Amino acid sequence: MQTLHTVLVANRGEIALRVMRTARRLGLRTVAVFTDLDARAPHVRAADDAVLVPSYLDVDAVVRAAVESGADVVHPGYGFLSERAPFAAALAEAGIALAGPSAEVMRLMGRKDAARDVAVQAGVPVVPTGDDADYPVLVKAAAGGGGKGMRVVRSAAEMDDAVAAARREALAAFGDDTMLVEKYVESGRHVEVQVMADAHGTVLHLGERDCSAQRRHQKVLEESPAPTVDDATRVRLHEAAVALARQVGYTGAGTVEFLLDNATGEFYFLEMNTRLQVEHPVTEAVTGLDLVELQLVVADGRPLPLTQDDVRTDGHAIEARVYAEDAFGGFLPQAGATSIVRWPTDVRVDHALEPNQVVSTAYDPMLGKVVAHGPDREAARQALVRALDDVAILGLTTNAGFLRALVASEAFAENRIDTAWLDRVDLDAEVPRPDDELPRRLCAWVSAMLTAADSGHPFASDGFRLGAPPAPTLVELDRDVVVDRGDDTTGTVDGVPFRQLSAADHVLEAVVDGRRVRAVVNVQPDVVEAAWRGQRFTFTRPDRLAGAAAASDGSIAAPMPGTVLDVRVTAGDVVAEGDVLGVMEAMKMELSLTAPFAGTVTEVDAVAGRQVPLGAILFVVTQEDDA
Repeated sequence: MQTLHTVLVANRGEIALRVMRTARRLGLRTVAVFTDLDARAPHVRAADDAVLVPSYLDVDAVVRAAVESGADVVHPGYGFLSERAPFAAALAEAGIALAGPSAEVMRLMGRKDAARDVAVQAGVPVVPTGDDADYPVLVKAAAGGGGKGMRVVRSAAEMDDAVAAARREALAAFGDDTMLVEKYVESGRHVEVQVMADAHGTVLHLGERDCSAQRRHQKVLEESPAPTVDDATRVRLHEAAVALARQVGYTGAGTVEFLLDNATGEFYFLEMNTRLQVEHPVTEAVTGLDLVELQLVVADGRPLPLTQDDVRTDGHAIEARVYAEDAFGGFLPQAGATSIVRWPTDVRVDHALEPNQVVSTAYDPMLGKVVAHGPDREAARQALVRALDDVAILGLTTNAGFLRALVASEAFAENRIDTAWLDRVDLDAEVPRPDDELPRRLCAWVSAMLTAADSGHPFASDGFRLGAPPAPTLVELDRDVVVDRGDDTTGTVDGVPFRQLSAADHVLEAVVDGRRVRAVVNVQPDVVEAAWRGQRFTFTRPDRLAGAAAASDGSIAAPMPGTVLDVRVTAGDVVAEGDVLGVMEAMKMELSLTAPFAGTVTEVDAVAGRQVPLGAILFVVTQEDDA
């Protein structure tokens, strides 16, 4: 870079790592900020320097970190302080550049009501509001974004309650309960245009993205270019976005969001995001441009090194957001510690998730983004399906299996998904959960192999191996598994022919009933886990490994964060090996905590109904000869 030497990344997780990759390529020194919770996080280890702050939202602390670390520029990523005008103003006062627009532009475009006025001045179509809007209408917060503070109102009788609920949510999220009332488009496409502008009068568009696959206003899949937009509408969208950015004096990367009405073909301005978007990788994939590099060029005060004619679109790209949530269980958020983490290697993956990493509810639940690019949409779609097949996250449940099923669905393949589709249709019918029959058979085979091997716990974190003597073996797991006496890699599961091809590094490849399959398998004290087609499956192990969920010293710890459901012993009780001491629920799965050996219960720190963290000691059993 011309004058920049050091960039402080005011963020965490995958976006911090992504910014650092570009900064490192450009020869810039990188500085991370982190909280106590993130002291050993991947973005901290990746940076050249790191500064502890009380919170990622602490403006004074982050600005002070930038000053003390000698940063020339701060990249805010997205979320946290990325659209906070006071943060932009504080950096300007400290003489530090921001990879983003000015504080005044943030203030103006950060409010939907003010941004709407700018759009009108720029001649950009806006959604009818107030008295001009017939029911149904959308009540939404004037401040903030992310789908918070929004309610669909279908009659006058619903209005008061909807406004009150939206105000409460908006006040809690943004500290501002100002509301807008707009026409609600029943069937629409969410189309947004990426803009990039410098301080020398250049305003470019970098094409558009379709983000219509949403659930409760939260994006799930994004793609570029928009597959259902005709050429004439595409030109109008691009022109409107550039006109808006020019009207407000925008600099840096921004996204102008529009709602395209399927019934009329008209589009309306929704809002402008004054930052880099989560979905920016699809734009980078089809244009070949590095948006972070362009942001830093602009922050350096230099003109953009390209013109509109230089912007070309090559092929199609689709991005899937992997979240810590149980999409097939009501989209409930998940937390816990990962055991195994595997990402596809032949597509772009932006993530900061590692094995044995604790995922908490303290931050956004997005764990990573999988981006596939192809010569056309169908090629990109099929590449994304294959990539999501290779996502294996064990230890906690994610939505990767749901994403795989959604991308593989007829509705997505045929471009039938609008902004309300995921909230409107029967998802069990349209996006069915992967069947558990095959993963169950794979896990039964693994469990049988371990029982037959009788060699403790061979599934250490640094390796996966299977072995068994050539003798018939029968285990439970609701399945009959028989191993061939002469060849311990062949046998049957429920009478179905089974042939193990390989088993290394937790990856089991086999031919089951003539079908070649591959899954990542992990054995824990009480369960066998498998990742197949992106989905995590867990099965209780009646055969149980020696020691169950207990340590050799007799202490029984919570194997993952969860809730104690039942306590069956008190201190002083005499128990036999395998007796159930208590039951807990974790990740919507009940786990029995059992005595590792015969002895006396000397400590009970479990209370029914109490939530416990991973590793909390709940019981201690002392052997008879030690008592």
